[in-house]
Amino acid sequence: TIIVQPTNQPTMNFRAVALLVAATSRSTVCGFTPAASSSIAAARFGAHTINNFTVRNMSAASSEPRKAGVSSPTDLKEFVSSAGSSLLVVDVRHPDASVEPGDAKSLAVAGFPDKDKNYRPNAINLPWSRESKSMEVPEVDKDTPIITHCGGGGRGQKAKDYLESVGFTKVLNGGGPKETECWAEYGDK
Repeated sequence: TIIVQPTNQPTMNFRAVALLVAATSRSTVCGFTPAASSSIAAARFGAHTINNFTVRNMSAASSEPRKAGVSSPTDLKEFVSSAGSSLLVVDVRHPDASVEPGDAKSLAVAGFPDKDKNYRPNAINLPWSRESKSMEVPEVDKDTPIITHCGGGGRGQKAKDYLESVGFTKVLNGGGPKETECWAEYGDK
């Protein structure tokens, strides 16, 4: 999906924007892939002129913005690298689909940690409770590097905030399997 965002109007989708941008950027229509964000001062398309707009390439992996607080893939990569074997991934999804029906979808993509099968060996499951607004605290040092996640980052952020409120000092919200670029940095840990 290509999104065109005029500077003074809300974001709009255009089926023909690939043609417009291809003509403006001198790229081929089929081969056109804008940078993450490309600003164009003006372009003429048929009888219409569009002034001052930004074209964003929205891949399937990033078709909507990340939830607030979800770390960038770059930040996660650096965090994982510096943490090394001391990294702890805290999966806050709930094993009971009747409690968190949305978790079933992300669990189909990435299951819970399983030490016996060496699946996600640095991860543990400590579900976030919406009722108590809390979770079980991991039994590790307070300076252990931790990445929290759920399916897409909402409860992962609540878990991050909670862990920081009880004294943990190195915590990032990794989003979850829905955030494929982020998940690629730590999902196998």
